[in-house]
Amino acid sequence: MVGWVASLARVARQPPVNSILMSSGDSPTPNADALLDGLNPPQREAVMHEEGPLLIFAGAGSGKTRVLTARIAYLIATHQVWPDRLLAVTFTNKAAKEMRSRVERLVGEDAGKMWVGTFHSTAVKILRRDAHRIGIVPSFVIFDEDDTRAALRRVLDDLKLDQKRYPVAALSNAISAAKNELKGPADYPNRSYHDEIVRRVYESYEELLKRSGGLDFDDLIMKLVELFNTDDDALDKWRDRFRHVLVDEYQDTNRAQYVLVNQLAAEHRNVVVVGDDDQSIYRFRGADVRNILDFRKDYPDAHVVRLEQNYRSSQAILDAAYSVIRSNPERAEKKLWTERAGGEKVCATQAYNEVEEAEFVADEIERLRKTEKRGYSDFAVLYRTNAQSRSFEDVLARRRIPYRLVGGVRFWERREVKDVVAYLRFCFNPRDALSFARIVSVPPRKIGNVTVDALGAYARDTEADLLAVLADPARVPNLPRAAIDPLRKFRTQLESLRSVMGVMRPSELIDHVIEVMGLRAHYLDGTPQGEARIENLNELRGLAESFDDRSPDQGLEDFLAEVALVSDVDAYDENGEGVTLITLHMVKGLEFPVVFMVGMEEGLLPHQRALDEREENPSAVGATTEMAEERRLCYVGMTRAKDRLYLSCAFRRHLYGRSQPAFPSRFLTEIPQAMLSAPRGSAPVAPPRQGYKERYQELQVQAAPAAPPVQRFSSGDRVSHPAFGSGIVVKSTLTRTDEELVVKFDKVGLKILSGMIAPLTK
Repeated sequence: MVGWVASLARVARQPPVNSILMSSGDSPTPNADALLDGLNPPQREAVMHEEGPLLIFAGAGSGKTRVLTARIAYLIATHQVWPDRLLAVTFTNKAAKEMRSRVERLVGEDAGKMWVGTFHSTAVKILRRDAHRIGIVPSFVIFDEDDTRAALRRVLDDLKLDQKRYPVAALSNAISAAKNELKGPADYPNRSYHDEIVRRVYESYEELLKRSGGLDFDDLIMKLVELFNTDDDALDKWRDRFRHVLVDEYQDTNRAQYVLVNQLAAEHRNVVVVGDDDQSIYRFRGADVRNILDFRKDYPDAHVVRLEQNYRSSQAILDAAYSVIRSNPERAEKKLWTERAGGEKVCATQAYNEVEEAEFVADEIERLRKTEKRGYSDFAVLYRTNAQSRSFEDVLARRRIPYRLVGGVRFWERREVKDVVAYLRFCFNPRDALSFARIVSVPPRKIGNVTVDALGAYARDTEADLLAVLADPARVPNLPRAAIDPLRKFRTQLESLRSVMGVMRPSELIDHVIEVMGLRAHYLDGTPQGEARIENLNELRGLAESFDDRSPDQGLEDFLAEVALVSDVDAYDENGEGVTLITLHMVKGLEFPVVFMVGMEEGLLPHQRALDEREENPSAVGATTEMAEERRLCYVGMTRAKDRLYLSCAFRRHLYGRSQPAFPSRFLTEIPQAMLSAPRGSAPVAPPRQGYKERYQELQVQAAPAAPPVQRFSSGDRVSHPAFGSGIVVKSTLTRTDEELVVKFDKVGLKILSGMIAPLTK
């Protein structure tokens, strides 16, 4: 009742809709009809949908961001929905900023009152206000991946567990998966001794988080769901606040996010979810494609709209991509089309090895730059694993072709950046033991690990924050006497920082940290690397300036949240110059005029895990779960291309420490030959004949051949192949495991074949 009365009071205080629509200065909000201009019929249907649940299946490049922003503006213009009663959720900060800027262009500055952000940034904002209801300090710090792993290493030491036997990365993944399923330590399954170890580590890790006043990335959603499950007043307040909930990329939601959306929307049911099951590629993060496929089970009266007109790719690219994705079971049928009829055929090619593959890509980049006047930023090289980037980095660097490696050493992971951010975090929350352990010796202060451990143990026993412990370090048991004076001096420096926290803006506070702590002299060691570190700190300061327009306290809080939640794609500059090297998982949401998808081989794409899953469950009907996701990953990569798409594989590949024969990906051979072309007049990659795959797999599992291979062919031999016809052997090379042949066929040109596998006769 109180919440309802408060809601009426807020409405009574708000200005009429018309005054909101006309208050945007130079950019008055268009009327409803203007918002529909340029939209195709399904897009209009989605924008004009009345209240109630709405499911939008938005194919790749179908203009879903435009539909979402137009719907938000339409709701404001026609339904008297106030901007601050709307919650729009995306999956990256980059997407959130793009959505907010588009809405501002439509409805003016009042769009700033909207809640637009990622699941995690939205959770942070709510928890800052209400986390105290479930015993969490409002000044909690957010543990990033490095913090989590550092905390787990400390837990393993405390529990006297061997890190080699229980790798930190595996434990982190197990705990993250549990939190995504909303399972605490007590809920963790106990099926084996290993499960029991994970449960004990999970339990100790949670205790460390609590002592440090921290939440990790997965906690942000889990704790918000816990808040709403245990506090009806809090749930009612936020349900009342968000009368319309819009969720982008719904196919990528995990269990916790799915529950959160339904908690907020269960009463008013004004929920719009947008996504494409064909682009669900984050199962390893807990994403469940069933969330979007089963949306109509949760909301039987949901209205469904399919956006199938593509505004990105040529029809030739879309047709090839559809020939791959259509084989997936349990998908919502959709076939993309475009007004860009025709287009260049998809180019499929096979190189001898990964170096020749990289050389081919470099050749094509230079050729298209000359013939089509393209810039380097028009090109992207997509691969399944980070290890594949090495050959492209080597070749592009040697040929002086500029490139950008997305997913390398992230700016936020650089030592000097993490040091300064740790100073800010500890000043914000003096219970943050991990940040304290990082900064206590930066620069060196003759304070060692024994001292840090003693301080941490005393803080745990007395339930005091570390800054309070530093007030009188002499009382700390087992503390080396030589550390007392350095600790007192360190505390004086920290108090100097904390004294200006509510006065200085974030960028000024960074300057103050660098000055008070002597970090400039510490990093400037006379080397080029030292200069680069200072440049990185200057960049950090520049990024902090974007938060200077807020109150000092709020600016620091928002800056620290932004730092913790940033992703590699958020930092990607689409206007930068250089060929983009990026994994298929990270390229989601981006597009390029020319795309090279490399490493299209069994064991890479699809990944070996999918092949192993199939072997473990040979009776499975259709595609296995892993294989279905690998197919979606291939589809996502193909639909990033606007004008030209290249698909390449290699005959041999050096990967994971050894060179081995490679087999063309099933996804590559599923594309009809009529849709493919080949570079410079050679034949496209042809589907292998029956039995080739089985013999390839037999060769793969052999540790060594029973006998050395025999050279059966010589240069100049005339040979016959059942698929390629007659030809002549150009080259025969005997390796430890095979005879590798280069054959020029009369009809299809050059082919690289395995003498042990290929059905050749003289």
